[in-house]
This record gives sequence, structure tokens and C-alpha cells, in this order.
Amino acid sequence: MGDAKKPKSGGVWPTVKPFVNGGASGMLATCVIQPIDMIKVRIQLGQGSAAQVTKTMLREEGIGAFYKGLSAGLLRQATYTTARLGSFRILTARAMQANDGKPLPLYQKALCGLTAGAIGACFGSPADLALIRMQADATLPAAQRRHYTNAFHALYRIVGDEGVLALWKGAGPTVVRAMALNMGMLASYDQSVELFRDSLGFGEGATIMGASTVSGFFAAACSLPFDYVKTQIQKMQPDAEGKYPYTGSLDCAMKTLKAGGPFKFYTGFPVYCVRIAPHVMMTWIFLNQIQKYQKSLGL
Repeated sequence: MGDAKKPKSGGVWPTVKPFVNGGASGMLATCVIQPIDMIKVRIQLGQGSAAQVTKTMLREEGIGAFYKGLSAGLLRQATYTTARLGSFRILTARAMQANDGKPLPLYQKALCGLTAGAIGACFGSPADLALIRMQADATLPAAQRRHYTNAFHALYRIVGDEGVLALWKGAGPTVVRAMALNMGMLASYDQSVELFRDSLGFGEGATIMGASTVSGFFAAACSLPFDYVKTQIQKMQPDAEGKYPYTGSLDCAMKTLKAGGPFKFYTGFPVYCVRIAPHVMMTWIFLNQIQKYQKSLGL
């Protein structure tokens, strides 16, 4: 056991390992979840129920429509998830050192999750904007469609047409949403692992599945209102006079609350929860498998 831990004592790898593992697990999960995410965005854009959206997409756009924006989704995971999961592990490790190696209380895990979410969102916001626009493009009138071919083309066009700072359009609600999601996802996962493994005596597989399910639910419940506002801000188009429907995230939230009440923010919650929970579960499962494989190699 001493030899197996020796490579972890110094060098660059122990520092970058949580970031590499986090990004890889997120990208693998996204490849599976992309069709559900596409349906969720269409529901939020008011195209009907999950069944209606699915039928319409298959009939009018074909099976490839479910994977539109996959390149942006992978780029988002390579930036956002790499940063947030890596940061969370670094932050919790430092906090545990300050706590004399004892398990962290829930509020400290939540603070680490909030911070990691903000860091990840700052890195991932450009890719997130490209993803939303690519997914929403087919819902726009033909004259307003941007016809992005892939994530890098979208980023190139955004910079060329709107300037570099436009890559962070809607970054405010993106950061807030990421903080809420990661507070729910990361803190509840670590807390659930301790409960299932240490208190209830669950095995490794049951612990990961149970903790991931809890993590997915709290991630969805905490983040959907912010996700709804973020989506509305990022996909808005100016009218004939060049005026946007919302001046910012707070204006969007207030107008949405006035027009549809608080439950409007939870439009598409079943599909959103179905999308978030499996993605969270697969991210943790892939991460666990990656870590086990690395351990077998002595990394």
C-alpha cells in the first residue's frame, strides 16, 4: 500500500488529477444525456410536452436533432465540469486538513460546492452560451437562425458578430445557477456517501447509486429556477426596434413571476430532473470507475 501511494506524494499529477477525472466523467455522461437535455430546452422554450417535443423533432428534424449541440456540450463539460469537480475536491481536501482530518459538516460542504460552482461557471459560460444557442436555433424563425455548425463555429461567430465579452452574455445567472446546482449536487453527494456507507453500511455500488440519486434530486430542485432564467436570457432576440425583452436576470425573474407565478420557474421540472439525476449518477459512476482504473495502475 505504501508503494501505491508514493506517486501521489508530489509532482503535478496529484494536483491536476481531480480536474482531469472530473472533466472526463462529465464528458462521458454528456454523451448519454444529450438527447434528454435537448428535449428539456425545447420544453422551456414553449414547444409543448416531452412527448410532443420528441414527436415533432423526429418528424421534422430527424434523429440527428437530438444530438445537435453535442460538440458544445462536450466543450462545456471540458471546461465547466473540469473546473467545478476539480475545485470541489481541492477545496474539501484543504478544509479537511484545517479540520484535523475529520469529516466536514454539511454547511462547509455547501460552501465548497457554492465556490466550486462559481469557478466552474466562469470557465464554462462561453460553451454554455454556444450550447443554448445551438439547441434553440431550430425554434427561431428562418430569418433569425444563426446556423452554427459546431461549438467552435458558434464561438467564432459570437466573437465576430457581438464581441469577445458577448461570450459571457448571461454569465450572471449562469454563475448563480451553477452555485445553486453545485451546492445541491456536491454537498448532498458527499453527505449521502457518509450516511449510506458509514452509518447504514451499504456496499460500494449501492452507496454510489443511492448518493447519486439524492445528489441529482437536490441539484435539480435547487437549480431549475435559475436555469429557467438563464435560458431565457441567453436565447432572447431583439425586436424590430432593437430592444430586448429583458434588461437582465432580475427583470426576467420579476416578469416571469408576474406572468406565470412561482411555478413557472419549474416549467419542465420532470424532464429536467430526469436529465439531471442520470447525468449526476453517470458522472459519479464514471468518476468512480476512472479512479479505480487509475488506482490499479498506481496513479
